[in-house]
Amino acid sequence: MSDAPATHQMDVPLVQVENVTVRRNRQDVIKDINLKIYPGEFVGVVGPNGAGKSTLVQAILGLLKYQSGNILVAGKPPMSKEVFGKIGWVSQAASHLPKNVRLTVREMVSLGLFNNTNWFGLGRSNTARIGEALRMVGIEHLESRDVNQLSGGERQRAVIARALVSGADFLVLDEPLVGMDRASRTSLLKLLDDFCHDQNKTIFMISHDIAAMRQTAHRMIYLEETIRFDGPPPNFPSLEELALLRGIEDVHGGHHYDHAAEHCGGGDHSKPVIGDSLKEAE
Repeated sequence: MSDAPATHQMDVPLVQVENVTVRRNRQDVIKDINLKIYPGEFVGVVGPNGAGKSTLVQAILGLLKYQSGNILVAGKPPMSKEVFGKIGWVSQAASHLPKNVRLTVREMVSLGLFNNTNWFGLGRSNTARIGEALRMVGIEHLESRDVNQLSGGERQRAVIARALVSGADFLVLDEPLVGMDRASRTSLLKLLDDFCHDQNKTIFMISHDIAAMRQTAHRMIYLEETIRFDGPPPNFPSLEELALLRGIEDVHGGHHYDHAAEHCGGGDHSKPVIGDSLKEAE
């Protein structure tokens, strides 16, 4: 799934971030960020808690002021009139509705179309766009169901449809895999990858799931205050290399295995690292 289209290098960047620094309480949260994202790319951003991943997203969306540098989306500043509708944001909280709120899937998706020009109703063309967005994420058969009755994977597809219904070409997702079972995660990641290959959508996704990003993204970024790795998934650092990038020293002085054998009674109690356990590597 992680093969990127070969034409990206010839494209004009959809997003360009140059020397951006964001400070909070007089401390740099992200520093000297340089980044270009091309149409059709699936970019996975990983890093530890507090590394600045959500801060970077909010700066790109224009929700956070940056102290230095410059950000352009489709050649324009974030939040400019020309950019409106081109970015679909799926936040961590997007799929969590209070249980006393009653919305059908179609109603939820329609919220992505409302703006200051159509508060009093959506026209026929917009109704068709809602149907198309539902079809794109494969949940048109659920359009009349209460959102609170959906599974985690179905609900995440509904909020992605809400982001797509405006015609967005750039989808920004913050931890969309949280709370999903394995089958739902795989299905959603395949859907996002298909968007890139079939519709030239651009995906910028934050995740703690390094294993999932290595299997899905065309490109991975490791962020911890600044970008410490940016490249194809097969070149992503090993656990030992990540420790060095983060400045974490081996407290055993290179004698891990001697200590492990001592504490485990001399036997080999190791287990293969599979699936979700790689998430803890950060």
